[in-house]
Amino acid sequence: MDDFVFEKGHTPPATPPPNNGFHVGGFQSSRPTQRFRSSYLDITTTSSSSSPSSPNHSTATLTLNDSLAHSLDKRRLEYIGNVTKNFQQFSSDQKQLFLSEILNCCDTPLLSFVHELIAPRLKIDFLKQLPIELSLHVISFIDDPQDLANASRVSSFWNSLLKDEATWKSLCLKHRYRRRSSFFDLNSSWQHQFQQHKQLQQQLQQRHHLDTTMEEEGRTTGSQQQQSHQHVSYRDYFWHKYNTEMAWRQGTGQVIHCQNDIGRALVTSLQMDDQYLVMGCDNHKVEVFDSNTGLHIRTLQGHEGGVWALQFIKRPSDDQRILVTGGCDRVVMVWNLETGQLIHSLSGHSSTVRCLRIDNEGKKAVTGSRDATVRIWDIENGVSHHVCTGHQASVRCMDIHDNLVATGSYDATAKLFDIQTGECRFTYFGHHSQIYSIAFDGIRIVTGSLDWSIKVWDPIGGSCLATLTGHTSLVGHLQLSTPYESSPLLVSGASDGCLRIWELRTFRCKHQVSAHDSSVSCLQADQKRILSGGSDGRVKLWNLETGHLIRDFTDPSRTVWKLQFTDTKAVVVSQKPRTDMVIPVDPSFLTANVQTVIELHKFDVNT
Repeated sequence: MDDFVFEKGHTPPATPPPNNGFHVGGFQSSRPTQRFRSSYLDITTTSSSSSPSSPNHSTATLTLNDSLAHSLDKRRLEYIGNVTKNFQQFSSDQKQLFLSEILNCCDTPLLSFVHELIAPRLKIDFLKQLPIELSLHVISFIDDPQDLANASRVSSFWNSLLKDEATWKSLCLKHRYRRRSSFFDLNSSWQHQFQQHKQLQQQLQQRHHLDTTMEEEGRTTGSQQQQSHQHVSYRDYFWHKYNTEMAWRQGTGQVIHCQNDIGRALVTSLQMDDQYLVMGCDNHKVEVFDSNTGLHIRTLQGHEGGVWALQFIKRPSDDQRILVTGGCDRVVMVWNLETGQLIHSLSGHSSTVRCLRIDNEGKKAVTGSRDATVRIWDIENGVSHHVCTGHQASVRCMDIHDNLVATGSYDATAKLFDIQTGECRFTYFGHHSQIYSIAFDGIRIVTGSLDWSIKVWDPIGGSCLATLTGHTSLVGHLQLSTPYESSPLLVSGASDGCLRIWELRTFRCKHQVSAHDSSVSCLQADQKRILSGGSDGRVKLWNLETGHLIRDFTDPSRTVWKLQFTDTKAVVVSQKPRTDMVIPVDPSFLTANVQTVIELHKFDVNT
């Protein structure tokens, strides 16, 4: 074929001449010029006429069209060239008629070849044809993140389009995920883990391209840390939240069994944050664990009786975690949780300290005791500020908001005290039996009682706003929650094994859930989910909005003592039979062959 050389002018023109469909006033229409693929003649002519010294031409790139062109003789190629030239000069109607006649002469294999040739030319990226604003608007209607992930694989243009921050920010709002600013404030550990992950990737890439000194690497890493701290995209944030949510629902997180020496002791109190897990026990000890690894850090000893109440807080003034504990020895102890050092030992109560709370600044603590008093302490200086009297029986529960503390007592009354002055602002009468649970959010006070009822109080006027009935036993657990773009809700758990979800604007029961076969021993709720544990030894995860069961959270145990969760992890403390001993036939020995099991569930996929 190298001997075939075509005369100039025989190659079909790159663009067709004006025809009746596109010729107006002697000028061609402004329609974009269509770019045609090379014909057989183009390839053959190029192959034979290009100079050997041309570096940009490579015969290795010839396609199937080359073999077709090489199978034809010179006379037929010239004929095809003439037909192509005439076809370019046809009108639109003439072209359609010509193609119809040609296709009618084709058998099935040829028609299949024509289809394969035409199909790629008919594919149009509609998002690429639209203005960028309209393309982003179209994408904003995709709610399913899996669909977005699939769309990002369609083409490089779609992938770049789906990196737009506004798209992912809108998706965060649709899924009711917390804004990034508050997310970082409450989940600084994830931000730190995410930064480390990004830095590791960057360092691995640099090792292939850079040969620097250790000092220069340190400066580069420090600069990267600062940049990562300043910006984390909505896309990364969304996928972290979404994957964490899926791990909660599907139970695909990591489960760590924390080794402990608690044995048969009762775990009376529990708190967890992004660094520490603290438990108070009736064996006089306070156990401290790492909430990321589950490793035991230390045991705080000093109490001479069971520890029945504790709380710790990260003090804003110096970022130190301060722990306050109280129990049967009537002493309130203040600890440095970071070091385990005992700071203050505060005496004053004449009976068991049953409940306590720390203010937001970490400077004052409020304790309630079986001696019927409420004491307000200055935990910075280790002195008592106020002794609040008025209750006629044990102070069983309390909740704090700003400078006010609401207390519930076995005398069937609730009180509201001012922390600054120690003054009792209101006393709430109405229950007919002991108050076991209380919740206070600054707008309303809610109390649960042994008389099976729940009462909602006005903290400003002191009146009873509503009495909620439906439980058939002691209401021992109350949680206030406000889902995103929804009315405030109350979750109650009782000894009848039921959970109830109440709408506080209408005071009606939204959902009634038969959760456990016996008493609800512990529960916690946030804006999306409820985690409940029962004396039947089961822990269950529920959807807050629908009241439906999501899944059984853990394997059954003998009983569930305590539980707590954050956005990315949960801890369950239960009692199970010992696995290293043979279960005795005599049931009276069962209590001697049990152990405390601490399960740490981690759903943060980035850790």
